[in-house]
Amino acid sequence: MSTSYDQGGESPEGPQEAGSPASEGDVALGKLLRRLNVELDRFNVLFGDAHGLHHTDLNALVAILDAAGGGEPMTPSRLAAELDLSLSATTALLERLESLGHITRERSRTDRRRTELDVHDSARRVGGDFYRPLMRELGDAWHEFSDEQRETIRRFLLATIDATGRARETIERR
Repeated sequence: MSTSYDQGGESPEGPQEAGSPASEGDVALGKLLRRLNVELDRFNVLFGDAHGLHHTDLNALVAILDAAGGGEPMTPSRLAAELDLSLSATTALLERLESLGHITRERSRTDRRRTELDVHDSARRVGGDFYRPLMRELGDAWHEFSDEQRETIRRFLLATIDATGRARETIERR
């Protein structure tokens, strides 16, 4: 069934100029990103269900891993800011992840006043084992793209992530 926004008019993604190929292309890309988000969420739910983790738990683990990968240790206050959580909610989250054996909280070696978060190697292994089939499938799907095309896709994804963050910041929390 065709809707008016498929033809150009007002859409859930915002107002579109009727008949504008660029606008229709943007709507089509937005719909594909939405579908990708749903598929990745469904995959993550399988992992979460298998390991007793909530969506926010998974986001926290990814944030901690990404920080470590970037050479900047994650702290509880930084994690709270990245996940848009209160400090008390972040403390509860960290206690839950620690009790499940996924993370450790340790005093910084360089600044004893700071607490740094790390993901246990066992949690990394479990995550690696679970996500390996997804990464294999993604690698196979991406194999058909040239290095130049992959660079364009990388730039597209970074720009999309940045734009989403900017849009999120314009919305007032309830």
